[in-house]
Amino acid sequence: MSDAVADILAAAARGHFPPADGSVTVVPQPNVRDAGVLAFTAHSVIFTDEDPDWIRGTLAATASDPLAATMNPVFLAAVLARTGRHMNTVDLLTVAPALPGAPELALREIADPDHPRVARAWKFRDDVRVWAADGGVVILGRGVAGRWEAAVEVDEEARGGGLGTALAVAARHLVPDAAVWAQQSPGNARSVRAFQAAGYRPVGSEALFIAS
Repeated sequence: MSDAVADILAAAARGHFPPADGSVTVVPQPNVRDAGVLAFTAHSVIFTDEDPDWIRGTLAATASDPLAATMNPVFLAAVLARTGRHMNTVDLLTVAPALPGAPELALREIADPDHPRVARAWKFRDDVRVWAADGGVVILGRGVAGRWEAAVEVDEEARGGGLGTALAVAARHLVPDAAVWAQQSPGNARSVRAFQAAGYRPVGSEALFIAS
């Protein structure tokens, strides 16, 4: 197993990024589950156990813009076809430092492993914990390379009142680490605004290759 992805993410959480030199770093997967692409400013990191020479050759053949090559749909489709994996979307990747003390939002932990929100989270994360508030939930778990990730869900009737932001802030109090990560689909402007209002800063984009 490789610690390279964990090291890159830990540095990015502190504001230290790979050099913006237009290059692509290819490293092994940190574990069997996690494979994908991290795109920072003018530098991408591809974490896969596929042949690096094949990865670089495919990049060169499928994109005219080197800076955008790793997120080019043709390249991503080629990797998925070769690996037999699938992906959901290209996400905005954000991170926030942990906050001290307990959340101000009233929460109750959901301990039932068969609860739909708990069961779904286990498909992508380890050490999953879920807390419910009136009108929504906040989910924490260890995702890519062991990083702590947060996700929130707000019931339709509770939207528009700031609950999404409050849940995202709560995750910063609940996370047992120095930082918490979160992904948002760029098209989900409501989610993007909620996490940025909660203090999560954009650091790049991410495409995950999910095992079928």
